[in-house]
Amino acid sequence: MNTVSKKISEDNVVKVLVIDDSAFMRKSLTLMLESDPSIRVIATARDGQEGIDLIGKLKPDIVTLDIEMPGMDGLTALKIIMNKMPLPVLMVSSLTTESAQATIKALDLGAIDFISKDLAHVSANIKNIKDELIDKVNQIAHSRLIRTQFRMRRVVQLSQDKKENIRPASDPVSFKSVSMNLDAVVLGISTGGPQALLKIIPKMPKNFPIGTAIVQHMPANFTRTLSERLNSISQVSVKEAEHGESFEPGKVLIAPGGKHMTLKNSGSRVIVEISEDPSNTLYRPSADIMMISAVSAFKGPLLGIIMTGMGKDGVEGLKHIKSKGGYVIAQDEESCVVYGMPRAAIEEGVVDSVQSLDNISASFAQLTNIRV
Repeated sequence: MNTVSKKISEDNVVKVLVIDDSAFMRKSLTLMLESDPSIRVIATARDGQEGIDLIGKLKPDIVTLDIEMPGMDGLTALKIIMNKMPLPVLMVSSLTTESAQATIKALDLGAIDFISKDLAHVSANIKNIKDELIDKVNQIAHSRLIRTQFRMRRVVQLSQDKKENIRPASDPVSFKSVSMNLDAVVLGISTGGPQALLKIIPKMPKNFPIGTAIVQHMPANFTRTLSERLNSISQVSVKEAEHGESFEPGKVLIAPGGKHMTLKNSGSRVIVEISEDPSNTLYRPSADIMMISAVSAFKGPLLGIIMTGMGKDGVEGLKHIKSKGGYVIAQDEESCVVYGMPRAAIEEGVVDSVQSLDNISASFAQLTNIRV
């Protein structure tokens, strides 16, 4: 009996490889991760090349990868990992603008998410940092989408067949009854969000008829870098929101990291307000706060979209959207990195349609065709 229990627990342990040139960070990450009995750091590496060698030998479930390292840096190592031995990678980044740019590039290359190495030094926040790290590792390890994606990548790599895995699309949305009256799109997203946004925002038509407000849970600097990246590959205008600017059709505004974005009706136009208050919210920016403000700012109904991420930010905002006759789309479990936020909204009964990433993109085109 004990042998069986031990075998089951061993099978369920998440095996992590930590790659970082800092001995302090290797030790800190190891201690934080192994405070959860379901996670084991099976090895650490001081640079990209050593990490790649250990991946080949030890076959970890997840890798944490520092971006800035002597010798082979994190981005170079990530390219090799994704091409030769694909598995989930969690980037470790500082909060500088340069690191933000490198992190967004890493997400483009296939990294799943990132954590901040700067915050690991702040003892007052260490419990929150540890909890976030453990949550991300566990969510990544148990994500159905991630398991499927990397299993298929490995099959493709072994077979040398480079054809993209095509997943059957879910049924398209049907919001014709409210589409002519929709005043805005409001979208909440968190873990796995950058990759998802990089897939759907570039597909928005150039003549998209209404404005879009997005809350993506990210630190300061990262949201600006993400906005600039999206703007460079999109037909619509994408930017980090600024205090006092107008909310306009065809413009996509992303809330600045570390601050709340709200919308306010000034009489002749709807404007954006950026503030650090309230400071006691679990998330800043908060999808709930943005969505609730949007409901007050607009006379007509809104299109609410809730996507991949941990927790339940956005549920209260979506309730307000529904109470004013709006339409709510939730990303489906199969295309979510983390199904927490969409599942919370579905369980609350405020979702009209559950859609894949492809069909969320299709809904933008459908809305444009109906309205134009």
